[in-house]
Amino acid sequence: MVIDVGPLLRGEVKKIDIDYMLTPEALPDVEFESDAHVTGLLTDNAGYMRLKLKAELKYHGECARCLAPVDGVFSLDFERTVTTEGTLSEDALEDDFDKADEYVIIHGAELDVDEPLLEELVLGFPTKLLCSEDCPGLCPKCGKPRREGDCGCPTKEIDPRLAILATLFDKGENNGD
Repeated sequence: MVIDVGPLLRGEVKKIDIDYMLTPEALPDVEFESDAHVTGLLTDNAGYMRLKLKAELKYHGECARCLAPVDGVFSLDFERTVTTEGTLSEDALEDDFDKADEYVIIHGAELDVDEPLLEELVLGFPTKLLCSEDCPGLCPKCGKPRREGDCGCPTKEIDPRLAILATLFDKGENNGD
């Protein structure tokens, strides 16, 4: 969404309300059920503008551990300082690299809020979806979900490189040593 910030820059208004739907970018293994609902406010702050946005996005995917379906709502609070080109020097941003992401520099009187918001959505979205924080996952032998109970597969596995030592240990017990 492109916002005309001219009235804000000229002092004709003190704030601009924002309310629209944003189509998110595709992410691997995640389906978005609908567009993100974005609400927010752009306010004048003595030469700078403050952009505050809130986005909510419904998603569907698979648990990274047990492959169970996962549905949820991802919420993002987004806040940036907006400034016009020339107000804040590029040198100042390079010197304070940690704060460079806090600024959105506009050229002219138009602000495109989609680009920084989509970037923040991609960075903030969980890299792995889980059905629950304590999901035990799948059995590595048979593939049965562990939350459904014990599958009977042996849990202790001997490193194949050390298997010969296990046979020596067993022979020692049989000889009475």
